[in-house]
Amino acid sequence: MARIELHGLAHHYAAANNNGTDPALRGGSDTPEQEFALKPLDLTWDDGGAYALLGPSGCGKTTLLNLISGLLRPSRGSILLDGRDVTALSPRERNIAQVFQFPVVYDTMTVYENLAFPLRNRAVGRREAHKRVTRIAELLELRDALGLRASGLSADLKQRIALGRGLVREDVAAILLDEPLTVVDPHEKWRLRRKLLQIHTELRVTLIYVTHDQVEALTLADEVVVMNEGQVLQLGTPQQLFERPEHIFVGHFIGSPGMNLLACTVEDGCALVEGHRIRLRPETIARVPAGQLDLVLGVRPEFLRLHARATAAPEGSIEVAITRIDELGGFRVAHARLGCTQVAVKVPEDHLLNSSEPQWIEFPPERLILYASEHAICE
Repeated sequence: MARIELHGLAHHYAAANNNGTDPALRGGSDTPEQEFALKPLDLTWDDGGAYALLGPSGCGKTTLLNLISGLLRPSRGSILLDGRDVTALSPRERNIAQVFQFPVVYDTMTVYENLAFPLRNRAVGRREAHKRVTRIAELLELRDALGLRASGLSADLKQRIALGRGLVREDVAAILLDEPLTVVDPHEKWRLRRKLLQIHTELRVTLIYVTHDQVEALTLADEVVVMNEGQVLQLGTPQQLFERPEHIFVGHFIGSPGMNLLACTVEDGCALVEGHRIRLRPETIARVPAGQLDLVLGVRPEFLRLHARATAAPEGSIEVAITRIDELGGFRVAHARLGCTQVAVKVPEDHLLNSSEPQWIEFPPERLILYASEHAICE
């Protein structure tokens, strides 16, 4: 396994050069940063950790994964594995296993032969190879299929084979997975996610998982890298991303529903939203840049509270009108109108709501995040 360090890493896709041998020209220092598919970044992933790259399609996740594996050479920056610079090395020299969105298996081979193939290529002895193949087949629940040809197997089983071919090598530096559950039947996804967690716990392999599905990212990874438009916006644990998103996009992208984002101004220790005063913590107010105009107040629907009577609502609660109630099984989401602004509030399934009567919404100051130019004002 390996510690992975990325220093000033960036990539720019360009047209092939005149002789057509180089499909990815190296972006020069005069190339505008906004033209890069992957903008300069610095990241360090510890040996044996589980990490996810999360973001919408086209945000640079796969580009970053292919740079780490060696399928692409970066336009700028360097890649280190356990302190060794591998930027110019081939995928084989980096000793990294990659599992793609669509399973890559040899259909004419049996499951056993597919799993053993990487070991035979490295001249591993027959007895040792059998021992490793049997162990990985057991972990991936493939033991009963070892004698079957891969051609007739389901996408779920083929993806397990592809994963097993990376895991079977004990000397592999890291396993990179590029949306590996996309072709898997929805009913089987939870089982394979659980199996990946079990494998990581047992083998402590350095694992980097690319996905646009926040459930996959937040359940599989120790830390998640949230990306958008070729840029890393935040690296953090699932709890950090949920409770203290450092960028507006992270707050919006993580959560279901996402964070409420309310345009505001600041005055006398309060955020003013649609003419209503919402109290902020003094630590937040003290860090508002002088003259800052484009401020946004962020709060998770889970952290807001609704009260049916003004007498039961804490001081500072604001009267709102409920416009819609979504029944989502186990909980409800109330959509409240605050002036011209809609605010989502997550409430328990048994919470009594009457859309024909006013409600009072409570904004806990300790749960509010103020954003300036899309970035959180840190405390």
